[in-house]
Amino acid sequence: MKFNNIYTTLPPFKIGLLLLLFFSISACKNDYFDKQPLDSISDGTFWKTEKDANLALVGCYNIGAGWSGEDFWNARAVLNLDFMAGLGSEKELIPDHVTDGTLNASYWLTASIWSNTYNKIARCNNFLDHIDAIPIDQTKKNIIKSEVRTLRAYSLFNLALYFGDIPLPKHLLTLAEANSITRTSKTEVWTFVENELKESASMLPATRPSSEMGRITAGAALAILGRVQMAEKKWSDAAATYKKILDSGVYSIEQGGFKKLFIQTGESSNEIILASQYHEDTYGHVMLQYLYPESYGGWHQFSPYNELVQSYECIDGKTVEESPLYNPNSPYTNRDPRLDQTIMISDRTIFKGVMYVSRPGTNSPDRMSRYNWSGYCINKYMDSTFAGNLMNYGGNFTLIRYAEVLLSYLESKVEAGDAIDQTLLDATINKVRGRATVNMPPVTVTGATLLRPIIRRERKVELAFEGIHYYDILRWGTAATELNRQFTGMKLTNSPGTYKDYPVDAQGFLLYQKRAFIAGKNELWPIPQSERDINKNLTQNPGY
Repeated sequence: MKFNNIYTTLPPFKIGLLLLLFFSISACKNDYFDKQPLDSISDGTFWKTEKDANLALVGCYNIGAGWSGEDFWNARAVLNLDFMAGLGSEKELIPDHVTDGTLNASYWLTASIWSNTYNKIARCNNFLDHIDAIPIDQTKKNIIKSEVRTLRAYSLFNLALYFGDIPLPKHLLTLAEANSITRTSKTEVWTFVENELKESASMLPATRPSSEMGRITAGAALAILGRVQMAEKKWSDAAATYKKILDSGVYSIEQGGFKKLFIQTGESSNEIILASQYHEDTYGHVMLQYLYPESYGGWHQFSPYNELVQSYECIDGKTVEESPLYNPNSPYTNRDPRLDQTIMISDRTIFKGVMYVSRPGTNSPDRMSRYNWSGYCINKYMDSTFAGNLMNYGGNFTLIRYAEVLLSYLESKVEAGDAIDQTLLDATINKVRGRATVNMPPVTVTGATLLRPIIRRERKVELAFEGIHYYDILRWGTAATELNRQFTGMKLTNSPGTYKDYPVDAQGFLLYQKRAFIAGKNELWPIPQSERDINKNLTQNPGY
């Protein structure tokens, strides 16, 4: 047995099982090791009371604080999904390498996502394996079981979305089982996930008191279910699922400002359906350190692409290609207000009284030429109400908003072939576009052919940097097209024909980076080689 190799490559739940086996073998017949540990919790002594159940429930929700790793819950990790999806780049190119044609089975990022996510699933399985033995009111037990089943379902859905066929452990595995489990088809995994979410949604409360903020509700389970059904192209089912959320009357579009949704003061908004919870000092996270430009004490880790910038319409509701309001010599004026609220633009964005400057030729620490930067920076999560340590931010990170539900409901209706009228548009996409501080013109197009690109563009700009675009381009089948291109950065000149300082395109935007997504291969991530070295029953995805 290659003990050292297994120890460093197995997910934590496998490591725990391995260590248990190791100590059992080492002890042989020495009954010292037969005693329950006195200085730690064990399954044999723990699962007795409702308090134990609540502690274990917290463990299932736990996503880690500070520098915690890559998964589908952690703020920084979820943000990285949108960089993989071509909304921008990262200073070290860490997420970029997932979709630039260089991804391989040994890449640490996708392997970490696999490992951390299965660790969470193992905690959920352990909870579900033991909870029935605890004497708790049955209604309360059904609720907490449904919370954990939803947490597990969300993790399994995302694993299958990105890895395809995956192992489907429904109980905590023994060492032998963990090292021999095979892959279950994505279809079967998603069928299991659907059933889990449907049953859980029926048991969960519609709302929670403020003391239970962050715990799973029926709306959260249904919103995840809707994502699954859209990925499966079960359009009528998805529409029916989303309609339940609309009809519940629990959620609404935030009218206190678009930007408010992404800072601490807005985290109790009725628009937020599911969010990862953080708390300054006790459970903070480091995303703001990555996010802030260097001028404001951050690392300026992320650089949006100009292709996202150009996706925002002009204030007349027309694209930059169509609108007479678009001025190529002043490309950021007369634009959808969400552009300025999402992206920092040089010599235009002011944060805490300081102008963001990224023009080359200046002494700004954020000048484009100083590092591998596009010239743009993310504004969406810049929190002017926060004055603490950027590595100790307590603001929650939203995973699902009501705006997504409205757009998803409309898309599902369109793709199901249902009749679309102005009443439906006004109840969905126009509620999103018409929020206070946005006030974009209403959509009036009802034909599927013309409406489809409008919905897709609206999702891209409304939900930018919320970890949803990768999911979208995979299910739309457009990933290969969107990620095989030259990406551009900030506007550098209005005279591109004579400009010589930096390479620019015909409109004077910086020629920034290229992606080379491999069609037929990169739609799925590789099964980590470290896992396959241990478990010979794990097959590999095509091309890896």
